[in-house]
Amino acid sequence: MSRIGKQPINLPTDVSVELKNGAIAIKGPKGVLEIKLHPHVKVAQDGADLKVTVLNSEETNDRALWGLFGSLIQNMVEGVTKGFEKKLEMSGIGFKAEVKGKNLVLHIGYSHPVDFAMPAGVEITMEKDVIVVKGIDKGLVGETAARIRALKKPEPYQGKGIKYAGEIIRRKAGKAATKAAA
Repeated sequence: MSRIGKQPINLPTDVSVELKNGAIAIKGPKGVLEIKLHPHVKVAQDGADLKVTVLNSEETNDRALWGLFGSLIQNMVEGVTKGFEKKLEMSGIGFKAEVKGKNLVLHIGYSHPVDFAMPAGVEITMEKDVIVVKGIDKGLVGETAARIRALKKPEPYQGKGIKYAGEIIRRKAGKAATKAAA
């Protein structure tokens, strides 16, 4: 049995659900999200709750789908009510970023500025040296933050680069420190 899948998904009062042709659409105050369901997964609305079931709960693949779609639908409900955000911190001399129209322009130590086009459904803002990625789709917000971080990953010697807020970078000793220890 899937422990996540069998949990009922509680719907707030301002969220509506539409089940149609193997897909589920969730509408809330922040927007609408839609996902296509796997043929073995069934979703039923029971008052203010959604219940996810699978055709055969004894089969391993179906149990995995049960938990997966339970989590995906729960994230959709949370996204259309509260939204998601990821924060990225920049550290390095001369590193700066600014939002120009639908692009994030990064000056991150290269000979040229790097233009990052914002995907649809994601809003990027700046707070000093912190890049804030917001949106209603958890997967899209996380993927966008990962793509921005990949432009200049933090390096282990001086810690320069773009990292997630709260991320701890493992630091290495440089040449001088290893020579002195020998």
